[in-house]
Amino acid sequence: MKPSLIALCVLGLPAFGLRAAPLGAQTGPATRIATKIILDTDVGDDIDDAFALALALRSPEIELVGISTVWGDTALRARLANRLVQEGGGRRIPVVPGLPTESKSNFTQRQWASDGDGAPAGPDAADFLLEEARRSPGQITLVAIGPLSNLGRAIDRDAESFRKFKRVVLMGGSIRRGYGDLGYLPDRGPQPEYNVYCDVKSAQKLFASGVPIFMMPLDSTQLLLDENKRILLFSTGSRLTNALAALYFQWLRAGKTPTATLFDAMAVAYVVSPDLCPVEAMHITVDQDGMTRPSPGPPNASACLASDSERFFHFLLPRLMESQPQRAQ
Repeated sequence: MKPSLIALCVLGLPAFGLRAAPLGAQTGPATRIATKIILDTDVGDDIDDAFALALALRSPEIELVGISTVWGDTALRARLANRLVQEGGGRRIPVVPGLPTESKSNFTQRQWASDGDGAPAGPDAADFLLEEARRSPGQITLVAIGPLSNLGRAIDRDAESFRKFKRVVLMGGSIRRGYGDLGYLPDRGPQPEYNVYCDVKSAQKLFASGVPIFMMPLDSTQLLLDENKRILLFSTGSRLTNALAALYFQWLRAGKTPTATLFDAMAVAYVVSPDLCPVEAMHITVDQDGMTRPSPGPPNASACLASDSERFFHFLLPRLMESQPQRAQ
């Protein structure tokens, strides 16, 4: 997700989570059953996680079973997610912090997050993931858009139950392109990507887990929210777009470039419309440096190596600009 990897990923100490009431199923057309997802996110540092969550809230094809937060101050991340769900018009859903870590990443949206609601104590995120996988075997897609620590802990605790997930859709990795390779100049080749690099051991466990993995790497997720798109979106003036604007400007104030890159939103978009990011099967090895390398062997992942940015934004923006959440037909 984030381009800067230096000194951002230092493991820390444990804490516990929260649990709220589930969100009712959302369905699109009468003939289609909504896809159950859990969103595992480090919302609050970069801005793309907030857009990914907003897209999930605005997609009737998705039933958001819960949200788990990962990395750094996971409890404050959960407060941010809770608040964004409410601003998006969603019913209360489980928002469960993972065990916190010591992290030097910049929680740019801390001020907005601090006004969100906490929730009663409950299982930590790894236990929550396993509980939901057992409750709905073969039905839940786990969308992972942060460092993979919650997934690694869940695999350590009960690998068999983790395999009850239908699939993992991952924003992570780099196959042929690194940060800043947008196709205008010769690609500089792959490089360690933040979500994998922060917890290499958990990434290795995931790729060896046996759960189908659909991978949205840097190659296909460098989706630039330029000025014209920002004006169009933020001028909508709904509760959700106002919340996204506030989060964007807090992120910008932290010294970021004005043009946000919506890496994580592609993972949610893929769940709704896989043709936005066609995948190809390959065997991925995660090395000790966090590189995700294609290697000989039977496929253990399907990776999207290219996407159409304008087509993606024609999908994303109308959904986010809806004045009310889309409801079941």
